[in-house]
Amino acid sequence: MTLPTFHRPIFKTVVARLREPRKFIQALLGPRQVGKTTLIRQALQSSGVDFHYASADAPTPRDAAWIKTQWDVARLRAKEKKRSGAVLVLDEAQKVEGWSEIVKRLWDEDTASGAHLKVVLLGSAPLLVRQGLSESLAGRFEVVRVPHWSFAEISEAFGLGLDEYLYFGGYPGSASLISDEERWRHYILDALVETTLSRDILLQTRVDKPALLRHLFRLGCDYSGQILSYQKMLGQLHGAGNTTTLAHYLELLSGAGMLTGLQKYSGNRLRQRGSSPKLLVLNTALMTSGTEHSFATARANPDYWGRIVESAVGAHLLNGLAGTGIEVLYWREINREVDFVLKGKGRVTALEVTSSRRKDSLPGMAEFAKEFKPQRQLLVGGQGIPLEEFLATPPEKFVAA
Repeated sequence: MTLPTFHRPIFKTVVARLREPRKFIQALLGPRQVGKTTLIRQALQSSGVDFHYASADAPTPRDAAWIKTQWDVARLRAKEKKRSGAVLVLDEAQKVEGWSEIVKRLWDEDTASGAHLKVVLLGSAPLLVRQGLSESLAGRFEVVRVPHWSFAEISEAFGLGLDEYLYFGGYPGSASLISDEERWRHYILDALVETTLSRDILLQTRVDKPALLRHLFRLGCDYSGQILSYQKMLGQLHGAGNTTTLAHYLELLSGAGMLTGLQKYSGNRLRQRGSSPKLLVLNTALMTSGTEHSFATARANPDYWGRIVESAVGAHLLNGLAGTGIEVLYWREINREVDFVLKGKGRVTALEVTSSRRKDSLPGMAEFAKEFKPQRQLLVGGQGIPLEEFLATPPEKFVAA
């Protein structure tokens, strides 16, 4: 088996499922430009299964008849191959109105007839895809999450060093552009940010205040790594909308793999859900591409570079722990703070990031440990785990066992 330089564990999982008897629809979900199409093509090539690929990511909307047409083409391939069957890959199927209902009907028809046709769905807006899966396809699908590229993957594939990864982020399509920062910046803003906002969010769900969503995204990038109450966000956004709207828009941005808001760790679940979020980009390129800081000026600014480091650590945790049942949270009381708290499987890990960033709070590991008694306390950077080692290691290995 020829392994790609990225998402190797995911690749092995997908190949294994393509080779097994027809059981479930496979849904590969992840942000734009993280290699979902490349991964499935390599997995199909490795598995040796015949396939038909079709994408609904087009300037003009597709309709339900389009899905039926693609399905019929794949059915013919499966019939020709007899017991070895075939695979239908539908890319961005959620952009077809009523897609989940037609997929359910066609899948159930093939189940009843015994057709040897497997189905793979690719989606760049996980929140929207999962809504359709849960509503119409319950019990018929498995989710495979495809996250942003890690430092280890980018370094191996493109030779980027730690500082380059921190600033330029983990989008594989932009790695060859970093020698020309303006070109790199335009690629991130035009091909990734604008396309995700306009086509993956605004065209696929109801957003009453599109300008507010865009401003919230930019605000989140500017404040990545910082705790910001919804009231303060409204103040920065000139009072547009309300806290409920902002929370919903932040959920949409998180579902698209762009920006999220960590909740505060607390023994009281209601208190946790009502806390001020800690904003974090899920790829540091989203943070740096929209600022006036060049790579050189960012590296020379200790405060800004420290926020990049903390954002990269947070993104590494969120991307690596997605789907594991382990929550990534933060903790703060008055002026004491723990950067990240990992909670799940009956265990708690507290993690502090050491950087030159000046904070308006003091490290609170001792107070946190006294109150909550975490199973593990970790320091990243300084005299703790070297940053490069931490970012090159799957985060599950740092979770208390």
